[in-house]
Amino acid sequence: MSLLAFTALAAAQAASPDYADGRNWICLPDRDDLCARSLAHNELTETGYGPREITRPATAPAIDCFYVYPTISRDSGLNSDMRPGEAEELFVTQTQFGRFSSVCRPFVPVYRQMTMAAIAVAATGGDVTTASRTAYGDVRAAFRDYIANRNKGRPYVLIGHSQGSIMLQQLIAEEIEGSPAHDLMLKAILPGWNIVVPQGETVGGSFDETPACTRPGQTGCVISWSTYGEGKPPPDNAVFGMGPPGMTAICTNPGRVGADGWVPLDGFFFTRSTYNVPGGPISWSKTGISPEAFVTGTLAEGRCVNDGRRGYLEIRTRRGPGDVRTDRLGGEVGQMGFFLAGWGKHLLDMSIAQNDLLELLAREDERTRMSAD
Repeated sequence: MSLLAFTALAAAQAASPDYADGRNWICLPDRDDLCARSLAHNELTETGYGPREITRPATAPAIDCFYVYPTISRDSGLNSDMRPGEAEELFVTQTQFGRFSSVCRPFVPVYRQMTMAAIAVAATGGDVTTASRTAYGDVRAAFRDYIANRNKGRPYVLIGHSQGSIMLQQLIAEEIEGSPAHDLMLKAILPGWNIVVPQGETVGGSFDETPACTRPGQTGCVISWSTYGEGKPPPDNAVFGMGPPGMTAICTNPGRVGADGWVPLDGFFFTRSTYNVPGGPISWSKTGISPEAFVTGTLAEGRCVNDGRRGYLEIRTRRGPGDVRTDRLGGEVGQMGFFLAGWGKHLLDMSIAQNDLLELLAREDERTRMSAD
């Protein structure tokens, strides 16, 4: 490649998409897109599957949600293209975020995320700085467009997972704190990444002004957790749930903000997954296959554990005598035939208490309406 061609390619990669163009968004309010779909599911109960239920988009919510999806792209190269894949960006947006349109106006930008290949390069010590800058530049450009042209002074919630949480962490630290946009931020929900604070504190570390949420109804704060199975804490070399020396990764119980002990978690699970989990495919109920692909219910309970540098959500199933539900949850990340202990149950972070998060934001929506009256 000639120097001129290389320079042109680098410039094209550096320039963020035009987010005034609706084609660069997976979801926007008031249009027929993925987040405008109703989603059917069954409740997973102790005696079998409950009746079909449907989550529908709200007609006029009072708050906004700005969501950044996790690492999912299998595109070649270190950054994805701007064409979201049906089984990649679109699927993960539907499962992690689609139902949030029932409580808030949805904003989901397409961004040139770091791909699966980039994560593999980073895991082996390779330099992905340029790829990270490209991904973050897109998220920042989308948020700037949202604030300047779409927000109109409305309270909003940031939601991410894994790479999405990394992008939003940087956005809060560099773009939102110290700006009028910080006053409008109700909460940042950033699971699957290490949002850190000095041990024994609630602010400092990742953010200068944004504390960890410690009580119900608190605003201008961050909620974060990394999920691990009972009795399997993050190892010393863990990717998630571990802060640097002197710091701890915050853990907010998504079932009840501020809770110390075990709390039931009302989840949302995809029962048709073919992703490998320890012990093989999960049979969700002894009564057979669920009528719908998704199920909800308090299959699990969880508690936050903070121990030195470690901060994580410990989970376990909650079953009584005669309970026909599975006693397995999955969520582990597999690679080359084995599961990564330092990633915990990373793939469960956004599903383990999704109904609880919807209720949390429904209360924010109600408070916003009441304060406006």
